[in-house]
Amino acid sequence: MSRPELLAQADSLRARRRPFVLATVVRVQRPTSAKPGDCALVLPDGTIEGFVGGDCAESTVRLQGIRLLGTGRSTLLRITPEARSDEKVEDGVVTVGNPCLSGGTLEIFLEAQLPPALVVVHGDAPVARALVSVGAALGYDVRTDPSVPEDADAVLVASHGRDEEAVLRAAVAAGVGYVGLIASRRRGAAVLEALELDADFVHTPAGLDIGARTPGEIAVSVYAEMIATRRRPPSPETLPEPAEAPDPVCGMSVAVTRESLQLPYEGRTYYFCGPGCRQAFAEEPARYGADG
Repeated sequence: MSRPELLAQADSLRARRRPFVLATVVRVQRPTSAKPGDCALVLPDGTIEGFVGGDCAESTVRLQGIRLLGTGRSTLLRITPEARSDEKVEDGVVTVGNPCLSGGTLEIFLEAQLPPALVVVHGDAPVARALVSVGAALGYDVRTDPSVPEDADAVLVASHGRDEEAVLRAAVAAGVGYVGLIASRRRGAAVLEALELDADFVHTPAGLDIGARTPGEIAVSVYAEMIATRRRPPSPETLPEPAEAPDPVCGMSVAVTRESLQLPYEGRTYYFCGPGCRQAFAEEPARYGADG
């Protein structure tokens, strides 16, 4: 796949709100099959599309890419042929020793690409239009579809009482993180009472009390409240590690995915960083601790 084709695929994934990691080779120390500018996409299932080096380098990129999809962060990955017992993380650089490399060193920038927050705005009044424009300026994926997508992060109702009941019910039923009803305090309370909805699930009057008067100011106050109350992403220390297994030949950590090189033996599946390790294991499994 050429670079333009790969970047077009990345655009398609963004349009479909699919997370991925863009891996770009930025520096090489030969001998290595990759060159600066080579790039690939790492998908959540471990699929790699593109080229960032041979099988062993690809295995490391797969594992590190899957890890980053859990945090949304980016990092510089340095893969060296030195045998290391652990990874070194320092100043945004992850250094991994891969003794199976052909001798060169690779530096690959891994950029996590997560979908922006999906905001559904219901209504066509001036405040609703301001919510659309301000949300777009914040980089959110703002839609005016009356339906509530399963992955919606926020639903903002600014329809002045028109068809708001069904939207509010759907948003609460879907467990949307932030549901806001733009209304006066009295009308908002009356709507929740009529719908038998808990005020803990619907913010009304929506927005922080910043003295907003114009539609634009009201929109800013609503997004400020949404940001202040949204779920915080977990820190890397609290995230569960992706499934990994040690390569029984070289000891490298390998992501446990269908895309990883593997070999079943005596009722157990072993995972490998590259075909060389898999072949060595296949020839002498007992040598590498497999039960025969």
